[in-house]
Amino acid sequence: MRFRTAAVSVVALAAVAGLVSAAPSPAAPSQAAPSQASDAGTGAGARAAAVHGAARVLYAYASPDDEIRFAVDAEAAPYTRPFVLDGERQPGMPVDAKGKVTVYHRVAADGSLGTSEAEVDCLVTGDGVATLTAVVTKSNVWEQGDRFGISVQDGRRGGPDRLGFSWGVANIDPGREPFNPRVGTCMAPAPFATVTEGGFEVASAPLPPLRG
Repeated sequence: MRFRTAAVSVVALAAVAGLVSAAPSPAAPSQAAPSQASDAGTGAGARAAAVHGAARVLYAYASPDDEIRFAVDAEAAPYTRPFVLDGERQPGMPVDAKGKVTVYHRVAADGSLGTSEAEVDCLVTGDGVATLTAVVTKSNVWEQGDRFGISVQDGRRGGPDRLGFSWGVANIDPGREPFNPRVGTCMAPAPFATVTEGGFEVASAPLPPLRG
């Protein structure tokens, strides 16, 4: 699946999947189950927001037979990405984060393989759910520097883990000829795909105070 265009339509998803050139198969992300998690508190020494784990997901809506895996290793790192606004240097954002996301997608119809690695730049959590974004550093389907969004639901309260991704069923601009707009930090759809192997741990934590 060509991740940059897959959201245009279900038909485009199926058509573009066959355009990915076959590549040597790397080791798929680990399927090891995550350790037990608990939401972070607000006191001193509270656990930082984080998402860890690896899983295969069922994208039943458009690619039910494909092997799609995600590995996520993301941790909050508030105010570590300074930027300039109106000529003034800002310390960064409370949602700044660090870590890595790996995506592995083998198309069942022709065996073609898409792989991507990306650096996490934003993370927000709340009650076992996380939204994060990552910037592509290595890929055969994305351009380096592209950003994509991931959402994760930790199903430790009884339901299955779930995951959503920005190039699946969202993030198009239908006002004119459909295209994929740039993904902003921490932007991702709801976790719509069910985890079938492996799993994710979400450590929820409140955002730190704003800095002037």
